[in-house]
Amino acid sequence: MTIEDNIQLLLSKREEAKLGGGAKRIEAQHKKGKFTARERIELLLDEGSFEEFDMFVSHNSHDFGLEKQQYLTDGVITGYGTIDGRVVYVFSQDFTIFGGSLSETMARKICKVMDQALKVGAPIIGINDSGGARIQEGVKSLAGYAEIFQRNIMASGVIPQLSAVFGPCAGGAVYSPALTDFILMSRDSSYMFVTGPKVAKTVTGEDITTEELGGADVHGKKSGVSHFIADSEEEGILILRKLISFLPQNNLEDPPFVSTNDTIHRMEDLLNEIIPQNSNQPYNVKDVIFSIVDNGEFLEVQRHYAMNIVTGFARFNGMPVGIVANQPAYLAGVLDINASRKAARFVRFCDAFNIPIVTLVDVPGFLPGSNQEFGGIIIHGAKLLFAYGEATVPKITVTLRKSYGGAHDVMGSKQLRGDINYAWPSAEIAVMGASGATEILEGKNIGKLKTEAEKAAYTKEKEEEYSRKFSNPYEAARYGFIDDVIEPRNTRFRIIRALQTLATKKDSNPPKKHSNIPL
Repeated sequence: MTIEDNIQLLLSKREEAKLGGGAKRIEAQHKKGKFTARERIELLLDEGSFEEFDMFVSHNSHDFGLEKQQYLTDGVITGYGTIDGRVVYVFSQDFTIFGGSLSETMARKICKVMDQALKVGAPIIGINDSGGARIQEGVKSLAGYAEIFQRNIMASGVIPQLSAVFGPCAGGAVYSPALTDFILMSRDSSYMFVTGPKVAKTVTGEDITTEELGGADVHGKKSGVSHFIADSEEEGILILRKLISFLPQNNLEDPPFVSTNDTIHRMEDLLNEIIPQNSNQPYNVKDVIFSIVDNGEFLEVQRHYAMNIVTGFARFNGMPVGIVANQPAYLAGVLDINASRKAARFVRFCDAFNIPIVTLVDVPGFLPGSNQEFGGIIIHGAKLLFAYGEATVPKITVTLRKSYGGAHDVMGSKQLRGDINYAWPSAEIAVMGASGATEILEGKNIGKLKTEAEKAAYTKEKEEEYSRKFSNPYEAARYGFIDDVIEPRNTRFRIIRALQTLATKKDSNPPKKHSNIPL
């Protein structure tokens, strides 16, 4: 063959690979409202930046007639490129080839790109659209999954791992996304479950649809498996790009600074009036967040799950931070099992990747009741406590209003190595609210009174006495548990100054193989 012939062969093979499973299957993918594997990569990465690996790989199976069906790439597109100029590695499963099912060679491709990402210290993004294990390959496909899982585990806390689910993700396939840092799902086109509706019907008699069992809303609102829900693949890819903008390349780097024209000196007078006079009246803590962060930009994580606590990423004077905030507008901001799990995992992620944590506190305590106790609120609440206590990144806590009981300790308190702890004048830091405290402290005395009027008057007097003592931040400040009481409208300025002074913070934990967090 001549040089021209060799080049022509190369070009024809490249065109063959780019066709995936063929024009008809690509058309079928589009009819479902889904992009192809390559189209997703093109949308995700900077234009012209993608460098592909293993375009000419095909499977090695000779059973069940598979040897007669050979497709280049074998069902997954792998390689690297850039997002806003920063290197990321990516794999994107191709549903047009054997339904994106995992073969031995496909697993090798994914493992290769994961190994490379870990070696160079760059994020890995996996786009999932797969029918599961390639049944014709039997145990080889299962071994392929386990190889991927092992790499997910080794990469955890070393490089950011993001998963997008833009189609089916079932059986063993679900565990790779589950081992990554963030999962994004698209409405109406993606689902995740360990066993599908047919198996559920056979084993339990439950009659349930694919969407009801493992759709985006199920995992975004009920299970908490998914961190982001997108209405379309385009929106999902924009979220991935936005998320990457807050994250460092790896655990040895700082998160990326972005210059801003939002001055440190901006004050928000509305914050001086945002806390209602009635301490039982709700307000939306997101109004506080939007008022103090750069340009009002906040990327919320798990927005629809455990809404009594808010988590997400923002910037202060260009510096990325993770925000954890109790939400008085939902269940009064109480901590329950789901909220504790949600916040604990977020705190641990931020700590793993050198992202400072800003905590906004307004918490009346832990949710009481048998459902919570039987569900293990003790263990789940301990996860959040453990996460804060273990974290060595800069930790800034601002108590807005209530901070009662054990929940006070859990939410970034000074005793859990909070670096700088502020409070608004409206802060109430105590073991419990005035009503409950009066009932315990004065119950016997109240019981001795003869008339209901006397009981009511005495109770009111004692509640007011308790409130005067504890419904303010000064008792905690007296002991140094609060570093300063600040004017609400100055919150942005004080947080930025705190972040600046903590930029060189050094803290460490005792040498150990790893901690034994209460799971």
